[in-house]
Amino acid sequence: MGTIILLSNNVNSLSLLKWLEQRANVIYYNDRLSVDIVEQIKPDLVISYNYRFIIKTDVIVALRGKIINLHISLLPWNRGSSPNLWSIIDNTPKGVTIHILDEGLDTGDILFQRELFFDENKETLSSSYEKLNSEIVKLLQDNWRCIWHKKWQPSPQGKGGSCHNMKDLQDFLNGRTFSYDMTIAEFKRDFGAR
Repeated sequence: MGTIILLSNNVNSLSLLKWLEQRANVIYYNDRLSVDIVEQIKPDLVISYNYRFIIKTDVIVALRGKIINLHISLLPWNRGSSPNLWSIIDNTPKGVTIHILDEGLDTGDILFQRELFFDENKETLSSSYEKLNSEIVKLLQDNWRCIWHKKWQPSPQGKGGSCHNMKDLQDFLNGRTFSYDMTIAEFKRDFGAR
């Protein structure tokens, strides 16, 4: 049985943690990952999912391609923070992506993707976020053998796309507040999404 480090700072990752624990020795890690930790644990795979820290280049190099990221957007769209909200604000494609983690922010080669569509009059900001998180876990589960045995065919991300940070969202909201219970259509109407 191999060893996985699951990097996360979000309760959304707990269902994935339980699933992974049936397949490997899993270390759930929510602090900043360092080369020392990597060398001490010697993981077979590192999975980053809802992890708040930027992983430094020396750690990526030490892992020699054994680190992937689960991102709830259809990359190259909506790299960075709040991808669900930005897919609504910018009216960009929605979906989930598993990619190799590199030095850029959600810029690594794509391993697996799934596009999703939402009924904007029925789905809320909260329910769409939950569906994206459910689908990223399902995407990993559906492709687990390829991921675990590194039998993947990475593809470079397409040109274009978008990237956002937390300040971008603050600037867009400009002091306005919203409820995650709003439907996507209500949010677009009330906040002038593009």
